[in-house]
Amino acid sequence: MKISRLVGVITPNERFYVRSHFPVPEIDPAAWRLQVHGLVRHPLSLDLADILNMPSQTMTVTLECAGNGRSFFNPPTESEQWTLGAAGTAEWTGVPLAAVLEHAGVDSGATELIFRGADAASQVAEPNRFERGLSISDAREAAVLLAYAMNGDPLPAHHGFPLRVIVPGWYAVASVKWLNDIEVTNVPFQGYFHSQRYYFAQLQGGDVTAEPVTRIRVRSLITQPADGEAINPGHVAIRGLAWSGSAHVSRVDVSVAGEWKEAHLQGHARPNSWRRWELMTHIEQLGEVKIRARAHDATGQVQPEQADWNRLGYGNNSIQTITVRVESGARDEGLDFFHHAPLEQERNPVDGGGQDRAGRHRKHRVHGRRGDR
Repeated sequence: MKISRLVGVITPNERFYVRSHFPVPEIDPAAWRLQVHGLVRHPLSLDLADILNMPSQTMTVTLECAGNGRSFFNPPTESEQWTLGAAGTAEWTGVPLAAVLEHAGVDSGATELIFRGADAASQVAEPNRFERGLSISDAREAAVLLAYAMNGDPLPAHHGFPLRVIVPGWYAVASVKWLNDIEVTNVPFQGYFHSQRYYFAQLQGGDVTAEPVTRIRVRSLITQPADGEAINPGHVAIRGLAWSGSAHVSRVDVSVAGEWKEAHLQGHARPNSWRRWELMTHIEQLGEVKIRARAHDATGQVQPEQADWNRLGYGNNSIQTITVRVESGARDEGLDFFHHAPLEQERNPVDGGGQDRAGRHRKHRVHGRRGDR
């Protein structure tokens, strides 16, 4: 979807971006099992009822594809040529990974996790299934969730029904869909989607460096006005979204015709979720005007003028620049369209414990459903 069309903070399920490496698997929820094995004292084979009967938690988390913005790299890089639409925010409900690992009894020498999905190649090839590794310490720090619901509904098929991993703050490649296997080990994972993809490959001093794709880089997007839009001179509302995987967004600056001004951040600061911002200003000069936006997060990270080019085209969080045409008599696009309720009123009836405001546990219609097609 075009993020500029989003009203509020939550992305509707049907408009949430989709990125998969293999065909969507056909999964019978009655036969599905989550296997937890390896360096554990009590290997587990959990069915959907087992998962649903565990204490739940709901988290508002922004997911972003590591390749978002890839099409703006020069020279061009390989793989999907995303512009800026490969990001979305949802309310994810599920079981904390920590609770599942506690049931399994992780051995003291274990340090790593391998998450495997049910999606696989249609023919024998390398890679033949999707799997990603994550250290136990990183999983604990990120408060990983095993999610079975998205915005109050069972996970749609394209988003990982019946269960997916949600790693808050990390690029979405870590949030493995169609999860059916967790291996606990003491060896760092070096599978295809770690060693051949999803790392920043750069040439420095004649040597090639490889840094893994992990936390989402700080970014701001302009959602209003649109690039190329004609606007009237005078009062102008400039609005957008900003997020970071390391900490909450603490500031957004907006440049209009080269002059930087601080935007107003809307709602409350929330870790792992994007935040709306707004600048009310005046533009009197006619003709083309460039507008830019630059985000800062609470760790001090600042969105760069130009992200470092890398061979696989990941993490392009370069400052966005749009151009508008200021002309008398331009069609009014409706400045109030993106005014919205405060964040605490926006589709957030569930607290961190999976309960509604009255303290009742929220119900999710999952049993007997194969997922959306």
